[in-house]
Amino acid sequence: MKILRALKIHDRVLLTLCCIGALAAASTAFVNYAGNRLADGAPLSVWQAPSADLGAIISSFAALAGLSFVAQEKLRAYAALLAAAALFFACLAGAGAFAHVLAATAPPAARISLGAAFWILGAVALLAMLNAMQRGALSLWLRVAAGAAVALGFALMARCGVFTSLALTREFMGRHVEFLQQLARHVGLVGAAAAFALIISVPLTALALRHAGARGWLFATLGVVQTIPSIALFGALIAPLSALSARFPALRELGVAGVGPTPAIIALTLYSLPPLVRIFVTGFNAVASEVKDAAIGLGFDRRRLFLSVELPLALPALISGLRVVVIQAIGLAAVAALIGAGGLGVFVFQGIGQYALDLVLLGAIPIILLALAADLIFQMLLAAARRRA
Repeated sequence: MKILRALKIHDRVLLTLCCIGALAAASTAFVNYAGNRLADGAPLSVWQAPSADLGAIISSFAALAGLSFVAQEKLRAYAALLAAAALFFACLAGAGAFAHVLAATAPPAARISLGAAFWILGAVALLAMLNAMQRGALSLWLRVAAGAAVALGFALMARCGVFTSLALTREFMGRHVEFLQQLARHVGLVGAAAAFALIISVPLTALALRHAGARGWLFATLGVVQTIPSIALFGALIAPLSALSARFPALRELGVAGVGPTPAIIALTLYSLPPLVRIFVTGFNAVASEVKDAAIGLGFDRRRLFLSVELPLALPALISGLRVVVIQAIGLAAVAALIGAGGLGVFVFQGIGQYALDLVLLGAIPIILLALAADLIFQMLLAAARRRA
C-alpha cells in the first residue's frame, strides 16, 4: 500500500494510451487466420504469438506504462520515445513472425491478416511517440529525424522479408505495378488541383482585398461550393463535360471527358478554393498597418511593398492555407476513383466490393501516409517561413 501511495501519475496521456493498448491486447485478435480470401478469419490473440516476439512486446509495453510514473519530464519524454519505438517494431516483428509460423503449415489460399490488437497497439506506440516529442519539446528537425528513423526501420524489415506471409503484403505483391501507377495518379490529381487552386486563388484574393463589397458574395459563393457533397459534385460534372467533349473534338483530344481525371481535378480545385482564399485574405489582412505605413514612408511603391513587406509577413498564412487544401485533396482524391480518375481509391473500392479488407488497406494506408508526409513537409516550410518573417 505504501508503494501504491508513493506512485504518482506524471503523464496521464501515456498511461491512458497504455490502458487502451492493454484492453485491446486482452480482448481482440492480434492476427486473423482464414482458409481463403472470402472465409471468415479465426482470431488469434497476441498471447499466442512466438515467445521471443511476445516477450519483446510485453517488455516494451511495460516499460512504456511504467514511464508514466517518472517525474522528470525530459527523462520521461526521451525514454518514452525509445520505449514506444521499441513497442512499434516489436509489434511489426511479432505480426510478421506469427504469420510465418502460421503460413508454414497453411494451404496456398490461406490469408493471415492483421487484427484489431495489432492496429491499436501500433497506434498506441505512434501516439506515445508524438506525446513524448511534444512533452520533450523536440525541435522540428529532431521530429523529422525520429520519423525518418521509424520509416527506415520499417523499410529494412520489409526488405528482409519480415512481412512476406501477411495477406496485406501478398495483395501488394500481386498488384505492385498497378499500385505504383495509381499512387502516381493520386499524387498527380492532388498536385494538379493544388496548382490550379493556387493560380485561381490569386486574383480572387486580390479582388477580396481591394473591394470589400465583393468579399461577402465571393465568400458566400465559395461557401456554397464547399457544402456540396464530394460524390454529388463529381457526378454533377459528368454531364456538362461529356457534352463539351462531344461538341468540341479538340477538347476530347486533350483528354476532357465526363469521366476520368478532368472532372476529378475540377472538383478538387473547387473544394480547395474556399479555404485557400479565406486563409490568404486573413493572412494579408493580418499584416500590421503600421508596418505598411512605415514602408510607404520609406518610399516603397505598391509592387515593392507587396514583394518586400506584405508577402514575406503573410507567407506563413499562405503556407498554412496550402497545407490545409493539399491534405484535404489527398483524402478527397480517393473518391475520384468512382468516376474513373484512378488513384489509390481504386484499391479501397475494389476491396469493399470484393469484401477484401487487406485490399482496402492497400489503398487506405498509403493515403494516410501521404497526408502525414504532406503535413510534415508543410510544417518544415512553415518553420522556415516563420524564421524569415
